[in-house]
Amino acid sequence: MGRAEVGTPKYLANKMKAKGLQKLRWYCQMCEKQCRDENGFKCHTMSESHQRQLLLFADSPGKFLHNFSKEFSDGYMELLRRRFGTKRTNANKIYQEYIAHKEHIHMNATRWLTLSDYVKWLGRTGQVVADETEKGWFVTYIDRSPEAMERQAKAERKEKMEKDDEERMTEFIEKQIKKAKSKDGEEDESQEKYTELKREEEQPLKLDIRLEKKFQPESILGKSALHSKRTAAESDEKVFKKPKPVPTESSRSALDEIIKLEERSKERANRKDYWLHPNIVVKFISSSMGDKFYKQKAVVQEVIDRYRAKIKFLESGEKCKVDQAHLETVIPALDKEVLVVNGAYRGSEALLKKLDERKYCVSIEILHGPLKGRIVDNVQYEDICKLYAT
Repeated sequence: MGRAEVGTPKYLANKMKAKGLQKLRWYCQMCEKQCRDENGFKCHTMSESHQRQLLLFADSPGKFLHNFSKEFSDGYMELLRRRFGTKRTNANKIYQEYIAHKEHIHMNATRWLTLSDYVKWLGRTGQVVADETEKGWFVTYIDRSPEAMERQAKAERKEKMEKDDEERMTEFIEKQIKKAKSKDGEEDESQEKYTELKREEEQPLKLDIRLEKKFQPESILGKSALHSKRTAAESDEKVFKKPKPVPTESSRSALDEIIKLEERSKERANRKDYWLHPNIVVKFISSSMGDKFYKQKAVVQEVIDRYRAKIKFLESGEKCKVDQAHLETVIPALDKEVLVVNGAYRGSEALLKKLDERKYCVSIEILHGPLKGRIVDNVQYEDICKLYAT
């Protein structure tokens, strides 16, 4: 049999078959059959085999719906993990690549009506980090494989060791600074004040040298003369003694430079993309749960997988699990305790001293640890959060 001529219905049908993917509206998920046009789909729905599949679905619709939803989600997440990894990607782009496969599970057979509903469900269950923009929904895969967890644990152990070394170095530098300051104070107190030697005109110069009058038969001069010579020499040395050099500004500036370098290294080591901590007060900024909880304050009771938290709303007392993308930090009043949630002093409790609304930053005073009493300026709003007072 020869090939169909170009432009004939047979030729178009063969081209559609070769293309693979056809219109989803003419696909039957229960029978896993793709029809070419509306007439073919109508004939299929009236067939006996399709009626038998509908009877099976009517016996346990929840089971079939759950299986289709699970297969669709597994295929979508596998493509996201293998193809894009942990990169932030447009959800629709992943869906287009997923449905390009001819034998995929169609979304109209799952419990999600739209792709947006499915992406929101992924964000609520903690499988991805979902955020909505003007260009649509974007997702970021959260890798929880054993290999990734092991790498993360190793990184945390290394970070802890580096942090311990930095704390020891900072404590040593603080001790050296205190020691240098105490020495400077002692030297200022112990310095003798000398006056200039002045002589009035026409007055003879008199030297008051008191010699001990003790007779020594061993020598003509005796020990008293030798003793007087020693005392005179010692007095001359005292008169012309030069004061010890005081530490200059260059040495102090060197210490300040060392402290700045240490703070920069701590900033690089402690700056993370997650900031949730237990016992802090946060604000719920997502409108997905309605106006009841929108912009309501809550306390973080437990941190789950770094990026999610179990919170309790302060007014209603209700509890829920949310992602950190739906929360923001709370700035308390002046002279109130805060927790540094990100940056160089991550995990330190401090006191809010000053607020700069133009630069969106604050000044804090560290309350505990080897750095107690240190004033830190230009701390961003996002790096501190109000502590919950029990």
